[in-house]
Amino acid sequence: MLRRFLSYYGPEKGWFIADTLCALTYAGIDLAFPVILRELTGGLFTEGAEAIMGSLTYLALGLVGLYLIRTACVYFVAAQGHVMGARMESRMREDLFDQYERFCFAYFDAHNSGDMMSRVVNDLFDISEGAHHLPEWIIICGIKIIGALVILFTISPVLAGALTLVTVVFVSIMVRQNLHMRAVFADNRKKISEVNSQLQDSFAGIRVVKSFANEETERAKFRVANGRYLASKIEQYTVMGGYQATSAIMTAAHYITIIVLGGLLVAQGELSAVDMATFALYISLFTGPIETLVNSTEMFQKAIAGFRRMDEVLATAPDIQDKPDACDLQVTKGAIEYRDVCFSYPDAEIGEDGKVSERPVIDHLNLSIHPGETIALVGPSGGGKSTTCSLLPRFYDINAGSISIDGQDVRDVTQEGLRRAIGLVQQDVYLFDGTLRDNIAYGRPGASDAEIEDAARKANIHEFIASLPEGYDTVVGERGGRLSGGQKQRVAIARVFLKNPAILILDEATSALDNESEEAVQESLERLAADRTTIIIAHRLSTIKNADEIATVERGRVVERGTHEELLERGGTYARYYRMQFEGARARDVR
Repeated sequence: MLRRFLSYYGPEKGWFIADTLCALTYAGIDLAFPVILRELTGGLFTEGAEAIMGSLTYLALGLVGLYLIRTACVYFVAAQGHVMGARMESRMREDLFDQYERFCFAYFDAHNSGDMMSRVVNDLFDISEGAHHLPEWIIICGIKIIGALVILFTISPVLAGALTLVTVVFVSIMVRQNLHMRAVFADNRKKISEVNSQLQDSFAGIRVVKSFANEETERAKFRVANGRYLASKIEQYTVMGGYQATSAIMTAAHYITIIVLGGLLVAQGELSAVDMATFALYISLFTGPIETLVNSTEMFQKAIAGFRRMDEVLATAPDIQDKPDACDLQVTKGAIEYRDVCFSYPDAEIGEDGKVSERPVIDHLNLSIHPGETIALVGPSGGGKSTTCSLLPRFYDINAGSISIDGQDVRDVTQEGLRRAIGLVQQDVYLFDGTLRDNIAYGRPGASDAEIEDAARKANIHEFIASLPEGYDTVVGERGGRLSGGQKQRVAIARVFLKNPAILILDEATSALDNESEEAVQESLERLAADRTTIIIAHRLSTIKNADEIATVERGRVVERGTHEELLERGGTYARYYRMQFEGARARDVR
């Protein structure tokens, strides 16, 4: 993990060295000022007005030059040092995002999206702040503390030793307070997370809240979370006040020690008044860095925790990877073969009865689909229809058996080439928060406007888009919220038309639409499926009567297969489902 972290400093080596030199320079200048003042007070300023006036111009120019150098160093550390941290953060974020993009569906099934976003945003900010500030603070504070102690011990070992003893006592108290403060801050972050969760839950479910007139219930829940956060904030500020009070007492104790012990040493002739004043000047250079280092422990812990979480992701090997010798899929005809396929999800499945199911989702499934054929998969919910389709583009890897396209095992070809050959239209359409043009072009990035418009025409959505004031440049909103279900579905179909895949999967593509929208979408789907090997999943059996073949899938197996008429004559599972839907629809019509 340390090697991985240090690797991010590699491209910034030059900037890091420059940042370190600047930090050393301005820390050295800060240390030098009290020494310069001591020498002037005990030397030049005692030689009379003429000597002082003769040297004052050169002294002023020298000090101005010195502080111009310090100012330039401070600017570099504050500006370019942060830029260096930001570039490191950017590379980390790209690496983390790239890794997430490599993971298969199983990873996203098992991990919370909020946690993944937190790793990409919050954790990386903590890491970059630590990567920039901690080395800088250690260098600057270390130089100031060590340098101040060396100088003070050369002036008066007795007074310097007394100040060191006072410092050790108060630093030990501040470290314990800091540990308590860190625990309070952690609790504070947890409490604000509860507030955010309550807000997200309430806002996302606002339609349910309104429909049940439960606004007061939501207000009460929010007040509880907000009250806990307030109590945590009060404790946080109380602890912070105690910590800052201890810091103030430490500074006061230093001054009291200097005045009392220093005064005694001056009275005994062991210390001059100038040296005593020099000790006072070094107090801020001594105590300030100590406070900074004590406070930096929280940043250090946050940075370590953040990078550990990042490293955990980067060290996780994707479940599905291309073979070293994998080549792109070559689709010549579009024949698909499932041979004795078995599959179980990584985590135990919860059945409809609420019990944990140990059986595989796909259990020795065999299914052959001829080139250009349209086959429909029907059966009960949880029977394995959608999983069967998810295995074809290798969203999940099978446990046993094989799946091939034109004789090529899907595990022997590249994932990119495999998925480029397969188009998928689902019930739950996801549109990105961009324009209609962008969402259609997602099927083939770089497509021309004419190609995008042609795809929209084939999907029966062009006329609607043309009627909009901004046409194809209309922003669809988050998840396509400004469009109806049927409109979103046709945009998704246009996207697949533009992709022009050899194989098509339609997963409940019309089940959530009204009759009018379904008719328009069904027409565009039939156009899309023409001359392609097509797999359709449907609960509404009326939409798949014209499929070349229908396969009933139960408990992860194909239990029957044939045309619509053949399956009705057979009187099996499909016939039973069809009668249930037909009789239910007829009963509703009668009512």
